[in-house]
Amino acid sequence: MELNRLVKGKKGEKQFLLGNEAAVRGTIEAGVSIASTYPGTPSSEIGNILSVLAKDAKMYFEFSINEKVAMEVAAASAASGIRSFTFMKHVGLNVASDSFVSVVYTGIHGGMVILSADDPSMFSSQNEQDNRHYGRLANLPVLEPSNPQEVKDMIKHAYNLSEDYKIPVLIRTTTRVSHMRGIVEFGDIPETVNLNEKINSTKDNHWKKGFFKKDPKRFVPVPDNALDMHKNLVSKMKHIDKIANNSDLNVVFNFSDKHNETKATEANNKNSEVINENSEANNENSEVINENSEANNKNSEVINENTKNNDKITEINKKNTENKTNNKKFGAIASGSGFNYVYDVINEDNLGIDILKLGFTYPFPKELVVDFVKDLDGVFIIEEVDPIMEKEVLATFGENQINIPVFGKIDGTFPLIYEFNPDIVRDSIDKVLNHISSENKVHKTGNVSVKLDGKLTDLFENLPSRPPTLCAGCSHRSTYFGVRRAAEELGIANEDLIFSSDIGCYTLGVSPPYETTDYLLSMGSSIGDACGFSKATNQKIVSFIGDSTFFHGGIPPLINGVHNNHRFVVTILDNRTTAMTGGQPNPGLPVDGMGDVAPEISIEKIAIAAGCEFVETINPINLMKTVDTYKRALEYDGIAVIIAKHPCTLIKGLKKRRSMIIKQDKCNKCLDCITTLACPAISLEINKESKEKKVIIDDTICKGCTTCLQMCKNKAIGIKKD
Repeated sequence: MELNRLVKGKKGEKQFLLGNEAAVRGTIEAGVSIASTYPGTPSSEIGNILSVLAKDAKMYFEFSINEKVAMEVAAASAASGIRSFTFMKHVGLNVASDSFVSVVYTGIHGGMVILSADDPSMFSSQNEQDNRHYGRLANLPVLEPSNPQEVKDMIKHAYNLSEDYKIPVLIRTTTRVSHMRGIVEFGDIPETVNLNEKINSTKDNHWKKGFFKKDPKRFVPVPDNALDMHKNLVSKMKHIDKIANNSDLNVVFNFSDKHNETKATEANNKNSEVINENSEANNENSEVINENSEANNKNSEVINENTKNNDKITEINKKNTENKTNNKKFGAIASGSGFNYVYDVINEDNLGIDILKLGFTYPFPKELVVDFVKDLDGVFIIEEVDPIMEKEVLATFGENQINIPVFGKIDGTFPLIYEFNPDIVRDSIDKVLNHISSENKVHKTGNVSVKLDGKLTDLFENLPSRPPTLCAGCSHRSTYFGVRRAAEELGIANEDLIFSSDIGCYTLGVSPPYETTDYLLSMGSSIGDACGFSKATNQKIVSFIGDSTFFHGGIPPLINGVHNNHRFVVTILDNRTTAMTGGQPNPGLPVDGMGDVAPEISIEKIAIAAGCEFVETINPINLMKTVDTYKRALEYDGIAVIIAKHPCTLIKGLKKRRSMIIKQDKCNKCLDCITTLACPAISLEINKESKEKKVIIDDTICKGCTTCLQMCKNKAIGIKKD
């Protein structure tokens, strides 16, 4: 699909969209004027797409310096009477939480929607926190889509709800919902978004603007005002509670009737088969009697068979009666991705379990749940990650004296951690039902559970691990090699050197052979951690932080370190992009989130303005200069700032350099280039027949950075000629 279909697509048009692409279309159909974010997977694609389409969609979009600022941009916009949208990965909401909780108190004029993309199983995150908790902490409505169509539709629904009650709305997606594809039918785009109007991309007039009406009593949460704000918020949520209990976003899927019909049909078919067998046998009986007396023996056998068949009929009828009178009736309550899994299991295995799918999950629709379970003997709760709905159900049962078992995470029916899949849900339900059969083996490794046949199981178990690694030509590798070499030349033992690192590609330094990540907490924490280690130990400290992350959260701790006379080395890895999340711009670049020219903020000047006296910029690919700079920085009495500046190899348009080549006549097979540099372009080749070993460089992935050439003591690496 061409991205511009998200803007140009007409009502009724259908496209096969990612959940994140559907979110973009939802904001366009909702008439959003201002959107802001800090990039973070699994929400990154939303920002990447908006950066391209914002002008055509009559929307202002920015990559804010961090999630807190993004939240504040959206909050102020909504307070000015226009619709705003901010989105971030789950841990980003931690950064934004201070202003997030306050904007729920103050409320808004225009609609405001906040999308939190959670990451069960931590595919690209440091934790798998469940941000549904934030709905209860801040006390605002929470919606949970389970597919791309719902992502789009719920965003539109959320804006109407937000404006009706002057309150932000939180939409919680997960990695699977963000990255799954599904058919999405487009709705109308409001007339205020005139797609045919000519856009002047150099001025700030391509989006609708509002007007902020002063009202300190409402928008300034000093204690006296905040007392009324909280009272008003509680009142709003009481009204919204009634809406949740009657919302079309909460739907019952009836499988019990289908199950009973199927069972009855199967039983009738079996009865018919047996009756037909009896008729055939009786016909055969008559023919045999008329033929001759020798057939009497056979006749007796057939009669005996008839008797057996009649017994079968009796047994089947008895079982049918038992099923109708003695079988327990179960139900399931699910949300988000959990609904998709349990729907498939119940439908495919014909379990006859009705599902209450909750899309409007907070305020929790207690009345709806009570009505759903009134004829049940037990209920399954399927949710990722924490047992939040399960606790709500248990509380609801206690309040209403409902005494049926609840099967969820708390009682051990479902796993407490990681994302689910159909196999996990099937196995969990079978702990209670004890009759779901499966011919295939469920293979589990870590947090992965997949169903495989014999051959695939053997293959799965014998696959070599393939850990993530820095790209060929990545300048972070050169930086790590340089700091390790400097410490070695200064005689600093590994145990006397602490590496505090941060969130980014460079976190891969945790792996051998670099091992330059000893401690990590969150975005921007590396410098704050270094402050703590500086006072708590006598060890040398080197912190690593990316350029985007430095702007995000590294500046305050740097000022803290200077002011409090700490001593450590700060390495700002400036690779000219926000690489890990897809190459978004940051304030250190001369371009903004919509591709317009913007002031480039100097990292060097910020460090100097913070009071740092040792501030040097290096090209880490120059190993000799890198090692020398780190040696001086490690001996400096104070905070030394090294800016390792070199563009990411994935930036489009970079000129490809000549690749490196091994001079086989000079290579002594010391393997230092493999064991201490670990560039994926360099490998050891073994001849199958002669068993001869030789080091080779794959010129299809080599970036020609020359780091290996510089570190080879035998000068066995050179530049490949054309």
